[in-house]
Amino acid sequence: MKERKFPVSLAYAGMILLMAATNVFALLLINPMQNAGLFAFEDPESIVNVVYFLFLMLVVTAVMLILIRKKIRVIISVILAISLAMVIYYVAFALLSPFIPNIAAHITGAVIGIGGILLLKFYPEWFVIDAVGLITSAGCAAIFGISLSPLPVVVLLILLVVYDYVAVHKTKHMLTLADGVMQQKMPIMFLVPKKLKYSYAREGFAIQDKKEERGAYMLGLGDVIFPGVLVVSAQVFCDGLNVFGLALPSLGALAGAVLGMILLAIPIRSGKPQPGLPLINGCAIVGFIICCAVSGSWDWIAAGLW
Repeated sequence: MKERKFPVSLAYAGMILLMAATNVFALLLINPMQNAGLFAFEDPESIVNVVYFLFLMLVVTAVMLILIRKKIRVIISVILAISLAMVIYYVAFALLSPFIPNIAAHITGAVIGIGGILLLKFYPEWFVIDAVGLITSAGCAAIFGISLSPLPVVVLLILLVVYDYVAVHKTKHMLTLADGVMQQKMPIMFLVPKKLKYSYAREGFAIQDKKEERGAYMLGLGDVIFPGVLVVSAQVFCDGLNVFGLALPSLGALAGAVLGMILLAIPIRSGKPQPGLPLINGCAIVGFIICCAVSGSWDWIAAGLW
């Protein structure tokens, strides 16, 4: 009996829902993260922050690729586990610290972070991967969004568009990186099943395997985190019109990111890995700029330049 598959439109709707939910959670984390003092940079207006960020990203990517090619899986797992656990810890600490003593918030956050990693290790189903991915993506978007003003974020997103295209279509090292990390059962991506009984623990997900159809659609966490940074940054640093408490430029960035996700459905249907950031970042920036024009919110340009 042929296994039942979900309609393609339903799978795309799932990816859009994951993006929207992550951004909403990131917005809700703004005040807790600020109150907890969880800032990534001291000067949010400095363009130099972009250089630091890209340098660290390239160094980490190079190290991970070397470890993957040398098949040193233990070190890969340790790096990923510590990174993910730390982000979960930050999110838990920020949410708990207003209600319980700091030491209790630190301990509870650490326990939750370690618990999330153990759950991934021993029960790596797609919904567990997505849940942990949502928490870590929202946490990263919130931390960098409150730490960078819109001008550095826009510059960063434009540079990442170029990097993502080259890394997927030219050097293709992003595919190698994603495959190697997925073998460690760690969420650097969201998975949306194509069929009712899809099990990541049983079937896995090989990005570069062309022999058979994959059982799920994949959306990289970076495709959600980076436009989310702009959404959060616009909410924190942009003045002007608000819609139900949401700054109009922030709403524009979010709407643009969702539109980019919808447009991405066209090349994704080919079944080949596609760089998500050119469309998603591009649409997020356009939506942000349009809403800045409507609300007259341009102070972020002068702040970033001077």
